[in-house]
Amino acid sequence: MAARLFLAAMITSALAGPAVAEDPAPPTFAASAALSPAAGQPPRHSAVRVSTGTGTLPNEQGQVWREYDISPYTARVTTTKRPEQAMVDWILRETGYEAWHGEPLSVLSATPRTLRVYHTPQVQAVVADLVERFVASEAETRTFSLRLMTVDNPSWRAAAQRILRSVPVQTPGVCAWVLPKEDAAVLLAQLQRRPDYREHSAPHLLVASGQSTVVSGMRPRTYLRDFAPRPGAWQGLESQPGQVDEGFVIEFSPLVALDRRTIDAAIRCEINQVEKLLPVMLEVATTASPRQRAKIDVPQVSQFRFHERFRWPVDQVLLVGLGVVPLPVPADNALSLAGVPLPLPSAPPRADLLVLVESKGR
Repeated sequence: MAARLFLAAMITSALAGPAVAEDPAPPTFAASAALSPAAGQPPRHSAVRVSTGTGTLPNEQGQVWREYDISPYTARVTTTKRPEQAMVDWILRETGYEAWHGEPLSVLSATPRTLRVYHTPQVQAVVADLVERFVASEAETRTFSLRLMTVDNPSWRAAAQRILRSVPVQTPGVCAWVLPKEDAAVLLAQLQRRPDYREHSAPHLLVASGQSTVVSGMRPRTYLRDFAPRPGAWQGLESQPGQVDEGFVIEFSPLVALDRRTIDAAIRCEINQVEKLLPVMLEVATTASPRQRAKIDVPQVSQFRFHERFRWPVDQVLLVGLGVVPLPVPADNALSLAGVPLPLPSAPPRADLLVLVESKGR
């Protein structure tokens, strides 16, 4: 009888399984951080309250999820490692950056094969139109002529007014025009006859539709930035050189319309000009020279920044007048006589900067 009772107890215990303590409530984000401190450090309590949310994307304003197959475009672009980034950049230009960083909740993510978008139907329509333009272009390569020119006096505009048709510009002080290619050739010939005309860059660019290309004319300008004590150096000091890059950078990003009749292009221009180096005398006493002084330089730099988007017909020319700005090339390169650089002028050189863009076709 005792053996039977013992056997029954053993069977009941086996069926019941091992005793398990009741699970505690799941910790918050701050509690989880406190449970996993860094080695040798006390737990840190965060002041930020974080939750896992509901597990679903909010759609109070009717947001919808869309996935676009962009592989027909990205597979044909071989000039960059991330061709899908150009599509993301154009979406941000068209919709505005603020549309993706506030209300309503949105998602914009791209891989070489898929563009994922979570937004309202209105924004999805804009995205779909841009993706169609990219994919339909099949990343065709077009040739563009991009001239960077300066004229000391902006009076050229008076004679050219009758052939220029103004287009809207958002940047203060900047003007833009479109004109037929025949008139553009006449205007360019007139400018080239002026003694104050200079052409700084005139490349022919091969650009896949939607992608970007950069034209740069930068060079380093070195100067003496500071001194540091060094016992083994001459007079116990070591000079510390500095460097400022001066010149120009132009980034050009064209996108052809579906009907191939118009071009949208984003143009970004940056100019750095070292106006002069201001000398400063420092007291740099050392044990070897207790009354020693040394000269350093402080660069006085002018900068110009421009970034805007334009649209014009393929069979016409875009001319952008950036206004009177710092010269896009170092002054000692621009001012020369028979190849011999002239002394730097007393005032920083300025000129009316012009950018001429012409599509040469596929």
